[in-house]
Amino acid sequence: MTNPLQNESSNQFRLDDLISLQEASQLCGLTQPHLALLIRKGELWGKKIGRNWVTTRQAISHYMAIEHKPGPKSSK
Repeated sequence: MTNPLQNESSNQFRLDDLISLQEASQLCGLTQPHLALLIRKGELWGKKIGRNWVTTRQAISHYMAIEHKPGPKSSK
């Protein structure tokens, strides 16, 4: 997944865009532990700063726009 905080010409982060997983969970209705799991699995962009995970509104919107099918995944 691409990093929504990086522009293509540099590796600069916009700290103003970062939100806590608590705020992110209020936006999308998923729990904080589930959001942290999605970040660790690489399905949602986020970073761990100290003890806390952060993400962006853009990353949450992007993740929520993707269709997610619950249940076991079929192997093809």
